[in-house]
Amino acid sequence: MSWFTDRFSRDEELNTMVQSGGNSKAMKDFESLEREVIRLRSLLRMTATLNATLNYERVLEMTLDMANSALTDAQDTQLISVLMMFNHEDLYIAAARGLPHADMRVTFPGERGILGESLSTVQTRISNTPSGDSELKRLTALHNCKLVVCIPLVVGLEIYGVLLFAHPKDGFFTQDRIELLEAISHQAMIALQNARLYQDLEQEKERIGEIQEEARKKLARDLHDGPTQSIGAIAMRVNFARRLLTRDPEQAAGELFQIEELARRTTKEIRQMLFTLRPLILESEGLIPALNQLSEKMRENHNQNVIIEADESVLEDMEVGKLGVIFFIVEEAVNNARKHARAKHIWVRLTRNGDLIHLEIEDDGVGFDVSSIQSNYEQRDSLGMVNLHERAEIVNGILKIDSSPGGGTRILVTVPGTIEAAERLHRPGFVA
Repeated sequence: MSWFTDRFSRDEELNTMVQSGGNSKAMKDFESLEREVIRLRSLLRMTATLNATLNYERVLEMTLDMANSALTDAQDTQLISVLMMFNHEDLYIAAARGLPHADMRVTFPGERGILGESLSTVQTRISNTPSGDSELKRLTALHNCKLVVCIPLVVGLEIYGVLLFAHPKDGFFTQDRIELLEAISHQAMIALQNARLYQDLEQEKERIGEIQEEARKKLARDLHDGPTQSIGAIAMRVNFARRLLTRDPEQAAGELFQIEELARRTTKEIRQMLFTLRPLILESEGLIPALNQLSEKMRENHNQNVIIEADESVLEDMEVGKLGVIFFIVEEAVNNARKHARAKHIWVRLTRNGDLIHLEIEDDGVGFDVSSIQSNYEQRDSLGMVNLHERAEIVNGILKIDSSPGGGTRILVTVPGTIEAAERLHRPGFVA
């Protein structure tokens, strides 16, 4: 915005000079700058529209429209403008003006030439030999261009991509025009960041909806397979016992005893489900007591040995919300091991290394081929592994699964205790 303000101040100075009786050259300059003022006012309106746009694809297109409107007249069709974004490791062309369809499919590593130089230094770079550039030479549209300007799109420590502009005329990209392009790129980055945040928010809402739907389905399955069938069996046996009362009271007493045992088991199942849905002990006493109670219920209801190895001091100063997520990760992993691993023992370990919390769930079960399971997980009915990864992401954690057929399974979760720890944890090359 400072660039726009500076341009308007120059226009005001020239306007004052003309009104006080300037010469014909000043008049021509004034007319030229008056046209530029009209263009700049149009750009300001476009900037306001850009910043109010939350559609990611529309932001990309409007950025190039703004740049083209700022640099050229309607009759000038020689300017080539390209907006490249990162897709995993490579740069792809997200939007462009003046490129043939064949060029639109080209991707770039962004490691050499003007692209690599601009991205590594995070500064605007200019080249007068685009046709000889080690990466850009793949774009046939640039072979007739004499100049190319590359502007990195950066917010904080995150690099989104680059803006690329090329023209066949020498001297087309003056200092003023480059400053204008940089001003537009800054506005574009604000709009892109807002649009991406909005997009992420929408995806998060959808993901939460999917998690809730899966939780409802799981609850329905558990109710159908457990308490519902047990209560149906109780009703049938009560009816049978009622008939026995008149014919064989002694047998009826034995039947009532079995009904009582079935009712007790059903009550335990329902309490286990309630504990899974909302463990009150987690809110009142903390994570370690909640894990100990989970271990007791697993031994009582499923004859499953779950060994908890943790100290309350490990979780000092951790928010209640994070403790809840850690509990549900443990509960999901333990249930998966109980149902699928046929493990005799399951170990849950909590340790701390500075401001990083390390959670480990290990079993001595049958194990599995991790890569094989993950490759076709979308076709499977269960979302257990997906739930584990998504819950780890909720607390900015990283989850790894180590398993092999016959070798048991280890699930490792690293949870940052501070914002600084989260930044380090997700930095490329960091080893937790």
